[in-house]
Amino acid sequence: MNRFHLKGPFALIPIAVFLIIFIGSGIYLTFQGVELAFYKVSASVAILPALILAVVLGRHSLVGNINIFLEGVREKNIITMCMIYLLAGAFTEVLKGIGGVEATVHFALQFIPQEATLPGVFIIGAFVSTSMGTSMGTIAALAPIAVGISQALGINPSIMAGAVISGAMFGDNLSMISDTTIAATQIHPSSLKDKFNINLKMALIPMVITLLLYAFSGHGEGQEIREAMTAPALIFTFPYLFVLVLALLGVNVFVVLTLGLIVGSLTGLFFAPGYTGVTLAKNVFEGYTSMNEILILSLLIGGLSELAKDHGGIRFLLQHMDRFIQKWASRAQGSRVAEAAISIIVSFCDICTANNTVAIILAGESTLEISKRYNIAFARTAAIVDIFSCVFQGILPYSAQVLLAGSIAGVSPLSIIPYVYYCYLLGIGTVIAILFRWPSSKGIKNLDAKVL
Repeated sequence: MNRFHLKGPFALIPIAVFLIIFIGSGIYLTFQGVELAFYKVSASVAILPALILAVVLGRHSLVGNINIFLEGVREKNIITMCMIYLLAGAFTEVLKGIGGVEATVHFALQFIPQEATLPGVFIIGAFVSTSMGTSMGTIAALAPIAVGISQALGINPSIMAGAVISGAMFGDNLSMISDTTIAATQIHPSSLKDKFNINLKMALIPMVITLLLYAFSGHGEGQEIREAMTAPALIFTFPYLFVLVLALLGVNVFVVLTLGLIVGSLTGLFFAPGYTGVTLAKNVFEGYTSMNEILILSLLIGGLSELAKDHGGIRFLLQHMDRFIQKWASRAQGSRVAEAAISIIVSFCDICTANNTVAIILAGESTLEISKRYNIAFARTAAIVDIFSCVFQGILPYSAQVLLAGSIAGVSPLSIIPYVYYCYLLGIGTVIAILFRWPSSKGIKNLDAKVL
């Protein structure tokens, strides 16, 4: 049958259609004055026309193209990622239900020293988001408290919101149970421990400089905060710490999340007043449903990526990236330029989608191939894609994190952007780490895709 079909660079058209619909609707609704405009048309809906286009105009028969799509949907890494999303969602929702979020926030507030309000809020945000694995959950829990503190102490609410977002993105990037970490380590098969170790070394100096910047940006009375906040039972922070320790010990992510869910459930049933088995079942189900969008989108993007790969689109993109790397490899080692290319790809995807997890998934096929070709440790690639997706997610004025913080603080998202110090510093620090090939990834073995 002689008909036009997508091949080579044209195989990337469906992905472009997805981005145009998703971004275009966000821009249009923004000009219409709609709040959270980029989140009114779900990415999992915006991708449907792209999928239809890819299937109808694919190089195989209609049935053949559908089979290619299904191969991508049921790819082992995609299914593994989705199962982990469900466990992570259930764990997070159960901990919310038993009061673990409030306990962690209020407990951490007791340790803000005098004259260190902004650095203290940043540290609390970092601790809570690392424990919870969600920047949005952290902002939702911490921002109202932080805004109240800023009003009481006369601190610019935009700076306070920037400190909250900075802390939230610190944990979103580093947490063992965040969806970005899960996506990055599953797409680039690597252990959570290896990725965390590399990521932490890249993040430490930016974190210290961020603390110093916030220390000079404003002051608050730590004693007043301690008197205003009463720490709930310490026991409700234990499941978060338990999960964090297990993950640092290198325990399998399924085991970590399953044990964390069990410990959180038992903590609630034995220590939370009025928390019953029925409430637990409801929280677990709510945790599942909270992950519906990212789970569905992961499946659909897996299928779309497989079609783009089969039709030669991914190969075309990699060839052009290869030319870019080869062009500059004479001035620097190929792996450095390859890591720069990986950073550019995932950053561009996040700018387009305003969703750091989606950006990692969308860029995954390309970043994994570049990592293989230039012999970059998968754990290092996972850290780099996670970092740059979180960097841009924290400074885009239309990202959900910035929009939520602006809404709670009652300020324009644009007024917050200059004060999200950590994201800028993390991006700069990682560029320097790439240039100097630090930290070393010698001795880190790539996991086989079959052993996740």
